[in-house]
Amino acid sequence: MATDIDIWQPVSRSSPDELDLLENLELEKFLKKTGVFESREESSKRVEVLGRLDQIVKMWVKNICRSKGYSESIVAEANAKLFTFGSYRLGVHGPGADIDTLCVGPNYASRSEDFFGGLQKMLSEMPEVEELHPITEAYVPVMKFKFNGVSIDLLYANVSLSCIPEDLDISQDSILQNVDPKTVRSLNGCRVTDLILRLVPNVKIFCTALKCMRLWAKQRGIYSNVSGFLGGINLALLVARVCQMYPNAIPSMLVTRFFRVYDQWRWPLPVMLCPVEEGSLGLQIWDPRTNCMDKLHRMPIITPAYPSMNSSYNVSASTLQFMVQEFHRGNEICKAIEVSKGSCWDSLFEPFAFFEAYRNYLQIDIAAKDGVDLLNWKGWVESRIRLLTLKIERDTNGMVQCHPHPGEFSEKSKPFQHNYFMGLQRKQGSANPKENQLQVDLRTTVDEFINYDVYEYASWKERMSIQVFHIKRKEIPTFVFPGGVRPSKPIGERHLS
Repeated sequence: MATDIDIWQPVSRSSPDELDLLENLELEKFLKKTGVFESREESSKRVEVLGRLDQIVKMWVKNICRSKGYSESIVAEANAKLFTFGSYRLGVHGPGADIDTLCVGPNYASRSEDFFGGLQKMLSEMPEVEELHPITEAYVPVMKFKFNGVSIDLLYANVSLSCIPEDLDISQDSILQNVDPKTVRSLNGCRVTDLILRLVPNVKIFCTALKCMRLWAKQRGIYSNVSGFLGGINLALLVARVCQMYPNAIPSMLVTRFFRVYDQWRWPLPVMLCPVEEGSLGLQIWDPRTNCMDKLHRMPIITPAYPSMNSSYNVSASTLQFMVQEFHRGNEICKAIEVSKGSCWDSLFEPFAFFEAYRNYLQIDIAAKDGVDLLNWKGWVESRIRLLTLKIERDTNGMVQCHPHPGEFSEKSKPFQHNYFMGLQRKQGSANPKENQLQVDLRTTVDEFINYDVYEYASWKERMSIQVFHIKRKEIPTFVFPGGVRPSKPIGERHLS
């Protein structure tokens, strides 16, 4: 894909001055008191768990090899290799975060029968393993579980090699030859993470800045790729691009530049760390010139590894609007921080008061027979909620904007039920005053969502249920508030008739 080379040049090579160093010191103090860094004990425990998991997958592959009738000499050479990616590989994970892990196995160890069969059975029989939850039909199939209390998301890629060497390099495009699309997507998590680390000018500074932006997104309620906001990879790419623009900047400078850049960004102009490579394997890449679906993406944030993809395809008109507002808010606060010499970083990370911001909400209640069914049902429903946002935008001609809360809630007295919420507001700045007087009826939209998007679940079981209903702010259940206490005075509100 042809690209103007000038866009890859830095915007500024300025180094920090005394004021920047002072702001950075205040930012580091703020980060330490927020608890985003894990303890040495937890770090050591993660290393131990990964070492044990590596032993398990190696044993599993040898068992598979033996069961398929290979000679003992080949069994002795049989191997699988673990890679990490995401926040753990980037070094920006916090206490309690899961570890994104990839198991690369040989061509004879299949995903469906061996990974989601033999390995899943092995894990299920181990006392160290809890909450084992295979998601076989996901866009990127994954096995989720806790190992000695550490959360693991385990992906699988069976590449076209009969023997996996310990020094396997998956950064080479040749690893993608003769594999299925799910294996390509599984491999690209690691390939993208490693390439990001190679493309930023200073890894340590990048990681500190990314920790800040992850905290900001979580506090402001826009950290959730599945809900149509920013996930870990999206934020990593956005921060990495700012690092490239300002290669000599320190973390506090990068935070302020982050908001300055993206407050002015003209979406859907894509964010890219390098030109998109067409490659030689014929795999589909992100290219709005040839792919009509790529033209519809509202906030393209493109992965650098071949085949390049849009990591933020879940973004809708509503969620983009909320993120644009947050970029602007952040930019205004950062201007004030620069004037006040870094004394008000707290205001940038102030939590968004979601349940005080709107007059109208949708409440989504799901339930199942037991904890295992609820875990499966929950994963499915969460992957569908963004479709409700899209349908509401469609059926109201964009007049109603939806703000899905990225988290989940539950009432202690109802252990097999979860609750989700979505703030509703009219699109701001309508040129037609009559639109502000129209009543909105979402019942048909909600019925379509429930019957055609949710209940199409292939693994549905009896007593898996979902209810969606409209509530006013005063009707929000108290269990969503800290301590179960409803705030006395809303700090702000947005309206919908």
